Amino acid sequence: MQDWWQQVAQAAAAEFSDVPDPAQATRIIMRLTLAALLGGLLGWEREAHGKAAGVRTHMLVCMGSAMFVMIALQTGAQANEASRVIQGVIAGIGFLGAGTILKENSSEHALPQVRGLTTAAGIWLTAAIGVAAGLGEEATALLSAVLAYGILRLVPVLLGRNDEDRPSEQEQERKPTQREKT
Repeated sequence: MQDWWQQVAQAAAAEFSDVPDPAQATRIIMRLTLAALLGGLLGWEREAHGKAAGVRTHMLVCMGSAMFVMIALQTGAQANEASRVIQGVIAGIGFLGAGTILKENSSEHALPQVRGLTTAAGIWLTAAIGVAAGLGEEATALLSAVLAYGILRLVPVLLGRNDEDRPSEQEQERKPTQREKT
C-alpha cells in the first residue's frame, strides 16, 4: 500500500513539473499578475464610464492573452510557432471586440449610430498588453497600458468632449422642445 501512495505522489509531482524551480514560478506569477493589473486598469476606466466591458472582462482578456503566449513559450515553441499563437489571440479577440460594437437607430429619421468602437479597440489593445506581459516584455506592457489609459482619459478632455456630461440621444429625444413647454 505504501508503494501505491508513493506512485500517486510521484504522479502528482510530475503533473506540476512545468514549474521546475522557484525562478520559473516567480516569472509566471509576475507576468500573470502584471497582466491582470494592467488589464484591470483599463477595464476600470471603461467601467467608470459605464461601458459594456469593464474590469473583469479586461483583466481576463489580458491574463488569457499572457497565458496563451506563456504556455507556448514554456512548451518550447520557436519564434514562428509563438507568432501563430499570437495571431490566434488577435483573431479571437477580434470576435470578442466585435460583440461590443452596436449599430443603433435612435429614431426613424436619424442616421444609425455606431457605438462601442472604443471599447472594442480597448479590448484589442488589452490583449496586446497581455501578449507583451506573457512574452516577458513587462516594460512594454506597462508603458502601453499607461499610454492607453492616458488616451482613454485625456483625449476626450483635450477634444472638449466629456461623455458623462453629454446626454445620450435618447435623453435628448425625451426633452420637451420649446414649443411643447408652452
